[in-house]
Amino acid sequence: MTSANARSLFIDRADAGRMLAARLRTLQLDHPVVYALPRGGVPVAVEIAKALKAPLDLILVRKIGAPGHPELALAAVVDGDAAQTVLNESVEAMTGANAAFLNAARDRELAEIKRRRPHYLGARQHIDPSGRTAIVVDDGLATGATAKAALQALRRRGATKVILAVPVAPLDMLEPMRAEADEVICLETPHPFFSVGAFYDDFHQLSDAETVALLAQAWDDKAPAHAVARYEVRLPPHDLVGDLQVPEGARGVVLFAHGSGSSRLSTRNRAVADDLNNRGFATLLFDLLAEDEAKDRRRVFDIDLLADRLLHAASYIGERTDLAGLPLGLFGASTGAAAALKAAARLGKRVQAVVSRGGRPDLAGAALHDVGAATLLIVGGADKAVIGLNRDAFAQLTCDKALKLVPHAGHLFEEAGALEQVMELAGGWFQAKLARPGALAPASTTRAAALTLSARLAAAAEPLPEISDQAFAKAFDRYADARVVLLGEASHGTSEFYRARAAITQRLIETHGFDAVAVEADWPDAAAVDRHVRLKPHQAMPVPPFSRFPTWMWRNTDVEAFLRWMRERNAPRPLADRAAFYGLDLYNMRASMAAVLEYLDSVDPQAAGQARARYACMTPWNAEPAAYGRAALSEGYAICEAPVVSILVDLVRRATEYAAHDGETFFDATQNARLVADAERYYRVMYHGAREAWNLRDRHMFDTLERILAMRGPKSKIVVWAHNSHIGDARYTEMGASRGELNIGQLCREQFGRDAALIGFGTHSGSVLAASDWDAPAEVKAVLPSRPDSYEALFHTASVARCLVDLRKGHNEALRGDLRPTRLTRYIGVVYRPESERMSHYAYSSLSDQYDGFVWFDETHAVTPLATQLSTGEDETYPFGL
Repeated sequence: MTSANARSLFIDRADAGRMLAARLRTLQLDHPVVYALPRGGVPVAVEIAKALKAPLDLILVRKIGAPGHPELALAAVVDGDAAQTVLNESVEAMTGANAAFLNAARDRELAEIKRRRPHYLGARQHIDPSGRTAIVVDDGLATGATAKAALQALRRRGATKVILAVPVAPLDMLEPMRAEADEVICLETPHPFFSVGAFYDDFHQLSDAETVALLAQAWDDKAPAHAVARYEVRLPPHDLVGDLQVPEGARGVVLFAHGSGSSRLSTRNRAVADDLNNRGFATLLFDLLAEDEAKDRRRVFDIDLLADRLLHAASYIGERTDLAGLPLGLFGASTGAAAALKAAARLGKRVQAVVSRGGRPDLAGAALHDVGAATLLIVGGADKAVIGLNRDAFAQLTCDKALKLVPHAGHLFEEAGALEQVMELAGGWFQAKLARPGALAPASTTRAAALTLSARLAAAAEPLPEISDQAFAKAFDRYADARVVLLGEASHGTSEFYRARAAITQRLIETHGFDAVAVEADWPDAAAVDRHVRLKPHQAMPVPPFSRFPTWMWRNTDVEAFLRWMRERNAPRPLADRAAFYGLDLYNMRASMAAVLEYLDSVDPQAAGQARARYACMTPWNAEPAAYGRAALSEGYAICEAPVVSILVDLVRRATEYAAHDGETFFDATQNARLVADAERYYRVMYHGAREAWNLRDRHMFDTLERILAMRGPKSKIVVWAHNSHIGDARYTEMGASRGELNIGQLCREQFGRDAALIGFGTHSGSVLAASDWDAPAEVKAVLPSRPDSYEALFHTASVARCLVDLRKGHNEALRGDLRPTRLTRYIGVVYRPESERMSHYAYSSLSDQYDGFVWFDETHAVTPLATQLSTGEDETYPFGL
């Protein structure tokens, strides 16, 4: 047991796996088989399986949430030839889940497992644990729910011994695990325990692609030794000397770029090349500079010159009959890594994979954004200065990528076993990534394509009339078959975005059966608006709706006009047919607590008294909830988690009784209770990292959307209003690819498929209402003209003032291909800082993959805020009381 503050214990998951493997090797294990819990457990398990020379398999576990309360684990389904269901009987009794619910949920999760397993494993069969020692591996324990289910399932399948192996876990989690496993191996039990990721230097969220590559590396044993043909070649046009090695039946070719002060005779590069030859890859090592050129130190560090030499070498490879058509990879060391990355950016799809060893990828500069090849950066764990440079470069790459640290290795990887690890990593990467031959496009063709892109965009763009023209909204009828239409915005203070969304939403409601709007606003504030637009009785709030920063986001003349339309449309209709207005966000915890208490006062005064006592835990932080997160951090535990969650659990437990009074009012109360529970977690995790807080918030918004749909029934159709950063599929943006963040758009696509339509908005210039800092006053600010390397500039040069581009699959496919390469995209929130716009408001994304449609306004204008002076009582101007 250790006692530590939040500090790094492991370099990365592979480092943790090697440490665990060393511990496991001291045990007398009978026929061990390693089962990884994906995705985080895979790199740990790969190292263990390698050290134990044991077979590796995955064990997929899917949680079943309790009815009406999916965050409570009712059961877990574990994959296998005979799938196992592990039931949490206490949650079953508490929530009253019946067999029909459980069976339906089990079938749904089994279908998801069936979909995922081939993606990870292809046609590989399960490894039967009968008569073997089953080792369940993950990268750490948080709640332990999935690990517990996996242990129970493997024991039921006949494993003679079950072991749980994790690098790090809270001490109080190990005792319940020991009740399930014959042995628990845990290297570290820090106290206080913050989160699993806090104890790793590198704990990036693994992508599916990286997971598949790791598994391929583990399963694709080295090919038997090939007969290798060896040639000394001369590369035109500079007559550079090269060593070409081509194994029989070569599966690909890897071109090497040596570092400064080295040559094609580098012993380390030649060792890597020999290993690649054994794996079936041809290799070409050549001198990047002629002998006299190498004496000029300026040329040695001229990355553009070195990249040009690699382009010539790639052309030479393409002209050889024994190599033409083979997939091409690049391997670079030191400065050669920068040259390799620049060459990969210029060669485009011709290069499938790049590996950097102890490289300086930062020297590739802006070319990093244009690299499309799968890129692996390998750095020595003791090479501290270069680690930082590689991490900076890694953040700029938008391709399939990974960063691997070799523990205790220096810059030259001279330590015992260090170069062998480089060979394993590089070989595994090329085996996984060099799978598809490409074609080398002439540079002139690439330039010509760039010159005509604006023209092709202008031809495909559908000009739109003024927003007030009925034909504007009619253009969006093509998206009306979706169950959820998500409408974005490029800022939170642009009038055209609000008015366009209002016009589209009105038509979807009037003509296509949409019956609700869900917006990026807090649930209790939106509930006050909903009561107004559906002509329901007014309920006082402790603080008027939308009176917290940023007030103008929903308190502006454009929103007021839309809500007036909703109320007027709803007025002659029965309540069941009135379009509703909901909030998806979680910030207004104080109002949600008040709403829960008000509801319980009306249906169960005794329960209301208990809830007040429990919510009292949060009272000191009502005015500044972020301070609660700091307090919880310093205390080392979730101070108020148990009290606020228990209120939600009690509501769910008595759902049948309470809902009998008024089902929709009960739904509102439970959603407020969920908001409080999620907000408590949000304000805690925001101090552990932006990714965790962002993901919790967007998952809360998505879960809220799903609950609204379930409550309103299978025929319900909803329009969502939120920022582009929330509704554009995060997987195709820098936030998802580099930072591991998800969003409501991604989750909707994963859940609803083509029944979700994601529509983004953009502008070139104009004005916007925004603050200079959080909680600062709103100002009308000039929006700077878009950067020339951005999507916005591309639309601006197309010279269409107002348009829609249809990006659905099967429509405008040529343009979709044009808009797929990543470019900078502008995101302005409630804060706008023109003086640091590139770093504050631009990020890379793939437009055609991110959206199903994109709406363009070349020039836009700031919203007009409403005054915050509130009248007393309710009148025709409620909810804004003006």
